[in-house]
Amino acid sequence: MHVLGIDIGGSGIKGAVIDAGTGEMITERYRLETPAGAKPVDVALVVGQVARHFNWKGPIGCTFPAIIRNGVAHSAANVDKSWIGTDVKALFEEHTGNPVTVINDADAAGIAEMVFGAGRDQQGVIIMLTLGTGIGTALFVDGHLLPNSELGHIEMNGGDAERQAAESARERADLTWKKWGKRLNQYFQKLEFLLSPDLFIVGGGVSKKSEKFFKHIKTRAPLVVAQMRNEAGIIGGAMAAHAIFQNGDEGEFDAQMILNSSTDEA
Repeated sequence: MHVLGIDIGGSGIKGAVIDAGTGEMITERYRLETPAGAKPVDVALVVGQVARHFNWKGPIGCTFPAIIRNGVAHSAANVDKSWIGTDVKALFEEHTGNPVTVINDADAAGIAEMVFGAGRDQQGVIIMLTLGTGIGTALFVDGHLLPNSELGHIEMNGGDAERQAAESARERADLTWKKWGKRLNQYFQKLEFLLSPDLFIVGGGVSKKSEKFFKHIKTRAPLVVAQMRNEAGIIGGAMAAHAIFQNGDEGEFDAQMILNSSTDEA
């Protein structure tokens, strides 16, 4: 089944038509800038533009950088605070004219990696991290997702970890790869102490340069690059919408349902 996946990030909103059963991108990726301030209506207008670019009629799977429950945002770390309490699903449906499924962005990326990428057939505790404007995380135990984990916001040096260790922090402070790697090392070691993972999967656009900073991160668990790279969110968002369409559930969906729906076709 073909589904339009749209991934909303702090700097860009990108979409592509995805074969939800194989994870294959059917079209080229289309990207627009995230509007300054990232307020609800402004973002929704861009989401509508992406859908119109593909002349899309059908299910849309959309990721969003926030805690998402029943299509409603319950946090706003890297977008305008007015998102809190916003029915993101209803807003995007209004601006696209299509049924929309909304899922936390890191959870979507993690699901794509677990089904088609670096986490495929892996068991135990797996943490997927996306390094970008913030630090997104998806936590899996034997293939089951704990939704909305938000581990990028754990305490580090008396403050929020992502403010110190996200890729945006490297750019903001003009850090060398070595200095940034040392910050990441501290963050990864805190996660390892708290959760004892069996595998770390690292995604986000900066993962393309993993050779510059992986060597500065020392963990017991293996550290691998996400195979879907920066497309994981688009693919995972489409997979979520596909699962909703297959199961006919418009309410809060179980992440395992997404994994099962896609694995059945993979």
